[in-house]
Amino acid sequence: MALSTNKQEILLRIGILVLIYAIAFFTRLFSVLRYESVIHEFDPYFNYRSTKYLVEEGFYSFINWFDSTAWYPLGRIVGGTIYPGLMVTAAAVYWVLHFFNFTVQIRNVCVLLAPWFASNTAIATYLFTKEAYNTSSGLVAAAFVAIVPGYISRSVAGSFDNEGVAIFALMITYYFWIKAVNKGSMFYATICALCYFYMVSAWGGYVFIINLIPIHVLILIFSGRFSTKLYVAYCTFYVMGTLYSMQISFVGFQPVQSAEHIGAMGTFGLLQLFFGISWIRSLIKKSHYEFVLKLAGFLTIAGLGAIIVAGTITGYFSNFTGRFYSLLDPTYAKEHIPIIASVSEHQPTTWASFFFDLHFLVFLFPAGLYFCFSNLTEGNIFLILYSVTSVYFAGVMVRLILVLAPIACVMGAIGISTTLKTYMKHLKEPTIEEQVSSPNATKKKNPVQKEVAICIVCGLTAFMILYSFHCTWVTSEAYSSPSIVLAARQPDGSKMIFDDFREAYYWLRMNTKEDARILSWWDYGYQLAAMANRTILVDNNTWNNSHIAQVGKVLASNEKDAYAIMTRLDVDYVLVIFGGLIGYSSDDINKFLWMVRIAGSTDTSIREEKFFTADGEYSMGRGVSNDMMNSVMYKTSYYRFGELMVDHDRPRGFDRVRGIEIGYKDFELEYMEEAFTSINWLVRIYKVKEPNNRS
Repeated sequence: MALSTNKQEILLRIGILVLIYAIAFFTRLFSVLRYESVIHEFDPYFNYRSTKYLVEEGFYSFINWFDSTAWYPLGRIVGGTIYPGLMVTAAAVYWVLHFFNFTVQIRNVCVLLAPWFASNTAIATYLFTKEAYNTSSGLVAAAFVAIVPGYISRSVAGSFDNEGVAIFALMITYYFWIKAVNKGSMFYATICALCYFYMVSAWGGYVFIINLIPIHVLILIFSGRFSTKLYVAYCTFYVMGTLYSMQISFVGFQPVQSAEHIGAMGTFGLLQLFFGISWIRSLIKKSHYEFVLKLAGFLTIAGLGAIIVAGTITGYFSNFTGRFYSLLDPTYAKEHIPIIASVSEHQPTTWASFFFDLHFLVFLFPAGLYFCFSNLTEGNIFLILYSVTSVYFAGVMVRLILVLAPIACVMGAIGISTTLKTYMKHLKEPTIEEQVSSPNATKKKNPVQKEVAICIVCGLTAFMILYSFHCTWVTSEAYSSPSIVLAARQPDGSKMIFDDFREAYYWLRMNTKEDARILSWWDYGYQLAAMANRTILVDNNTWNNSHIAQVGKVLASNEKDAYAIMTRLDVDYVLVIFGGLIGYSSDDINKFLWMVRIAGSTDTSIREEKFFTADGEYSMGRGVSNDMMNSVMYKTSYYRFGELMVDHDRPRGFDRVRGIEIGYKDFELEYMEEAFTSINWLVRIYKVKEPNNRS
């Protein structure tokens, strides 16, 4: 028995989604196949360590965990300073698998969690696009988001970071929001609130949701699209979502106190006022209604003003955070919070980055916007708002391309799906029924329409093929190399692996006391804690700027001054990253000026210009300044390097990263001694000497 056309379409749709689901997962496994099942980057190591603690100690111990080995001597209240959604998700998967006797390691669960959630994100994107626009665009959007580099960068195997699960939470929350608005359903609004709660538990980017949805509500009200459906959807979502989000310890009362949430609260109040006035209007005369409207407006403005003034004076309402200000003003962080500006992913996005992470979606994006503007519905208005806001934020901060990538796929899918639907009509021969119903249809066709349609369809097909090749290449070459294991091509084309980081961390773990305290720049704190299992002074949480400034001051000071600080902080070892031998450009010397700026934010005697040459250049060559060559950073990086012949045609002490022969070679260390240097000189560890006996 032949299936009906409708059932055939459903089966085909399911088959396509299953294929997309599989592709989204397997395309992210390059790193596992090339290297091994290893955690990537820096933050994921803290997440992995926390998940391991949760699995071994239980949830109650996890949320009350005080980590005395971090931020020595301050420590860190881990349970109250993290978004636990990622760790709880990984632990839940681990427990479920073990319940069914799949005895996998927690490390492998953490490594493969992001690819699995990427597959789920593809399905969530399909549902979102289908609800907001149409089914065909949803299928294309799911295919695009499955392989888009802007999202793959945070969801490859081993990238055990908050964004890996948060983008899924973002898209599924938006799907249920559109569903709730279209249906006016308290049920879907409650599900939306639950998804929002999961997003809050997973990532600080939940602020994007709690501001975009109120903006959508305001636009619908002021464009004359207010309805009881909208009222029911938003009121249910806001009340339930706010109550749910306040259950996260790190969030607490912020939803009713912080400036980032004030827009959602104001929209909720405005909605009550608008609905109340509409109800009163149906009960009283028009002349009385105008008086009531003026009175309500006056009382509302006066009441809001009084609440804002009282909340500000009493300190109940908190100001915007520095990170939020840096989104509104890209220059704010560099001038006021150098610790934020020092992070590479917080820099503004270049046009090359947009094309690298989105490819031809950059050109399809405006087409999708055009088609949404052509048919304004509640869903299309939301798509437009999401598009415009995400483009702005992605331009301000390169990290937020991650938020732009899903909506770029949606808008690109709308553009390509609608265009193909338009031109495919000209390639399809009319059926007998169509010829009978409109005999003049074929006569009215432009003779070149078919040729134009062929060109358009072939062109878009070629673009999609190029897009798939580009995404696969970017995933393979740019986003599947764990930062803890480096690789380079040799002249003969073979690959050389640099495993210095793990070599150094293993040395620390096996050759130092269990309570040894390691001073390093904050970038390596999470890796040191997870892999070396030693006490660290600072890490990637960056919650205490003054403590990080002390580390920067140590590295920027001469040995004698630095020794006094290190003795006060009970430092046993100093770890620096040096890339001068192998050409690793992300070493500590290239980060050093940010260390100086951060240290200078608490000690004005440390000034950036002191570390420049007489010509005002930042150089390690012959003109290197006295402050630079006497700094702990210079000495720990270049100790014994002046004896080394890097290339046969280069002088001794030639720095491959800076491209110069170092200016100060023959020096000795007075307060430290070399303890370990990795095989490629990438990681250098020095032991701080014990204080002399005063007797």
